[in-house]
Amino acid sequence: MTDYAALRRDLHRHPELGFEEHRTSAVVVEHLKRCGVDEVHTGLGHTGVVGIVRGALGEGERIGLRADMDCLPMTEENTFAHASCQPGKMHGCGHDGHTTILLATAEALCQHRQFRGEVVLIFQPAEEGHGGAAAMVADGLLTRFPMKRVYALHNFPGIPQGHIHLRPGPMMASSDRFRIRVQGKGGHGAMPHLAVDPVLVAAHILVALQSLVSRSQNPIRPAVVSCTKVQAGEATNVIPDHAVLEGTFRAFDPEDRARIGAQMATLAAHTAQAFGASAETTLNQGDHIGYPAVINAADATEIAQAAARAVVGDSAVKADADPVPGSEDFSFIAEQVPSCYVLMGNDRGSEQDQYFLHHPRYDFNDALIPTGVAYFAKLVELELG
Repeated sequence: MTDYAALRRDLHRHPELGFEEHRTSAVVVEHLKRCGVDEVHTGLGHTGVVGIVRGALGEGERIGLRADMDCLPMTEENTFAHASCQPGKMHGCGHDGHTTILLATAEALCQHRQFRGEVVLIFQPAEEGHGGAAAMVADGLLTRFPMKRVYALHNFPGIPQGHIHLRPGPMMASSDRFRIRVQGKGGHGAMPHLAVDPVLVAAHILVALQSLVSRSQNPIRPAVVSCTKVQAGEATNVIPDHAVLEGTFRAFDPEDRARIGAQMATLAAHTAQAFGASAETTLNQGDHIGYPAVINAADATEIAQAAARAVVGDSAVKADADPVPGSEDFSFIAEQVPSCYVLMGNDRGSEQDQYFLHHPRYDFNDALIPTGVAYFAKLVELELG
């Protein structure tokens, strides 16, 4: 039996960014072949891997289990032996643990094939902002391996170890980045009447952006607009020529997502015009793509809840969990296939619990590996047994 805690720590020590998971993919492929997976497919979404495990009870339907593989572009501050050996790269979100759980599930399914049909093991690259799930879908994931339902999990600090939280409907928010460039007219700081100050205009736009939630959003439907970056000028006595605002907005409803993006552009343009300036709004520029909200299908969520209760007990399952305003590109799969995404508690009752996801001292809790495997295996039993 593989030492999966050691495997997880090896992955943690060798993190790779989105679409660069060459070593990680090689580890995945080698392990899948060693434990007897029936088919292994590579190159979906650049570095993604798909494994197929066939049941011993004959033909049947096909379900999918998904894990993400990429790390974050941040420097780890932990000093334990398995800390990242790559400066500026860190598994600060637990994808090393998710990958390990799915690898352990592969071995368990290969050893006990008491199900009909097939299980598709999806090892996805580039979840952190680059849309690896969308890339795998574009490369034929859902057409080459059509699935009845797909399931995924994410470790989550703040929830007791092994507890599982889920809900039907919106589970994770959509995520879009915005950039507003305000074009004014530069000039001397002592003579503002001869200039059009883009800093002042940007300040008014920044404040006005908050009205998109406080006055335009239905108060019982959550949304978030956060301006997180302001850039303008180089000298204290010079009114700059332009200013730039950047940030993110999130929603749980597709209509709210579309409306906020459209209203943002209108608000910025009209506010700037009132001051004699102009403003151009762009969304999701560069290699970033916006993520839709993760919407858990009712039927998949019912099955996931039954699996969770069977594995961790009724008292450790919260079936009406609050949706999370973070985002997940599992949404690109869930948009097309009925799916369920659950949160699995990571808290171990130690000092390590104070570090949340994306913190430079975060570390995945290896005690979750058996729980994650048992949960995935129970899903297979309920769906295909």
